[in-house]
Amino acid sequence: MTVSKNSIFRLIACAALGLAAGSALAHGDVTPQAVDTTGMKPVGSEWVKANPFRGDKVAIRIGDSAYNQNCARCHGLGAESGGIAPDLRFLPAGDEGDEIYMPRVRRGSTRDGRVYMPPFEGILSQEAMWAVRTWLETVRVE
Repeated sequence: MTVSKNSIFRLIACAALGLAAGSALAHGDVTPQAVDTTGMKPVGSEWVKANPFRGDKVAIRIGDSAYNQNCARCHGLGAESGGIAPDLRFLPAGDEGDEIYMPRVRRGSTRDGRVYMPPFEGILSQEAMWAVRTWLETVRVE
């Protein structure tokens, strides 16, 4: 594999910018973006265990946008990972996948003091998180 000088320069420049900005280097700058859930029914303050929007066209549209704004940087366009983070197309369908998805999105993932995924609870609404899950089920593969 041949690596160009330009590729090396870009990598060094990106790393330097990240350090200069004081950000933690995990998968890049993962500042969450706001998600407008207008048109979705409120879920309430209690966390639900199963996706209340499964198959809902409004949730799918909102989830598609929310995924691209908040998740694609690490998990890849169309949820097809390039190796940085898990390929979300392979999450199990239905309640089984919900049980894996929601705790990870809410709490994030940290190992040995390194943030692998930031927690989104308190940043994104429960409706926004479920909208992303709803969209993910539309791109799911076996």
